[in-house]
Amino acid sequence: MDPQAEYGNKLVTADEAVKRIKSGDRIQYGEFASVPINCDAALARRKNELNDVWISTNTLTFIPQAVISDPSHKHFINNDFFHSMVGRKLSDAGLTFYVPSAYHEAYKIARESPGRRNVAMVTVNPMDEYGFFNFGTTTSINPLIPELFDLVIVEVNTNMPRVHGQKNYLHISQIDCIIEGDNPPLMQISKIDYTETDDKIAHYIMDELGDGACLQLGIGAMPNRVGSLIAQSDIKDIGVHTEMLVDSFVDMYEAGRITNMRKNIDKGKFTFTFALGSDKLYKFVNNNVLCNAAPSDYTNDPYVIAQNDNVFSVCGCLEVDLFGQVSSESKGSRQISGVGGQFDFIYGAFRSNGGKGFCCMHSTVRDKDGKLTSRIVPAFAPSTAVTVPRYITNYVVTEYGLVNLKGKATWQRAEELINIAHPDFRDELIKQAEKMKIWRYTNKQ
Repeated sequence: MDPQAEYGNKLVTADEAVKRIKSGDRIQYGEFASVPINCDAALARRKNELNDVWISTNTLTFIPQAVISDPSHKHFINNDFFHSMVGRKLSDAGLTFYVPSAYHEAYKIARESPGRRNVAMVTVNPMDEYGFFNFGTTTSINPLIPELFDLVIVEVNTNMPRVHGQKNYLHISQIDCIIEGDNPPLMQISKIDYTETDDKIAHYIMDELGDGACLQLGIGAMPNRVGSLIAQSDIKDIGVHTEMLVDSFVDMYEAGRITNMRKNIDKGKFTFTFALGSDKLYKFVNNNVLCNAAPSDYTNDPYVIAQNDNVFSVCGCLEVDLFGQVSSESKGSRQISGVGGQFDFIYGAFRSNGGKGFCCMHSTVRDKDGKLTSRIVPAFAPSTAVTVPRYITNYVVTEYGLVNLKGKATWQRAEELINIAHPDFRDELIKQAEKMKIWRYTNKQ
């Protein structure tokens, strides 16, 4: 059938599309900037007609109406693979549940986990003349849609860029329903202003960066500061293999720091699985042949990451214990974010020839009562999740310095971590290390 004719046959309203959803269905929402806003609102309107419908999400960039419509979880259950600020608030309110998983395993989980997802609702770029819809800013697990999902609903958004890459398209023959909404602007994430502490941490990291490194950055003030320092530097031939493409990469490219020409794989290309940032970023990725938007089982596979030499991974974390275990996702039983791609890239950097993985944090934080507490701790609170196990922890960075734990014994780790803790907490950390029998040398005179 002619693509335009087929398009007309499949074009429906959001309310008509979600009428095909049944009780017991397992829905996958589009992720990041590809969330199905119209279908979600229509699904919420059907709440009283449906029971036990699971909604899988990842890094929510909007408040899902279906989820907040049902605090009882009788009609809709939200399983979230990474808590954004929205997801964290929903979790604190008892409206969502976290799915512990590393991002490189997302494909395997989608294929093999009980209660297989059978409905996909995702935002796409408008159809081209050959009948193909581009996934735009989010590839992630979307290439699985034709393989796994029985009902495929797409929302067309003319603001979604067309992004080059691997398997990042759907043909109209693989789609059941097409929605044309009001083309809302894509989710914007502005750069966060950095603090003096962020600046100190970023400068420690910069001292470790050399020409030809293959870079992964996350989102936040400190990674943004690293990106701006790289843009201002004379470092040459940076490569990009990252989970998330952010504005900082555009700044570095425009400054001539990024060429991608020293990469061992995807030479000359920006490799990423989703892009999330400002209009500047979305304009950069639109129809840009330098972009290689790839599935998450490729971008985040530690063994693929490690095929590049000198992988340079910069991640934030919440706490580090004296053994070098890193928690980046929870405080006790409270889920704050998720594993995401942190394990993937820290391990990938660990395996890479010349690779370096950095877990970065301010040395202190104030608790809910306003009391200053150390983020370097003897041991985590009960139920705190370990995101990076101690045997692959590489660099830990605070505003007091940078330490490399790779291959270090427990007493060495304790000493080095205490040396970059806030000075007000070092004496107590030494006492605790002595009790734990991991203190060999005291730096007290």
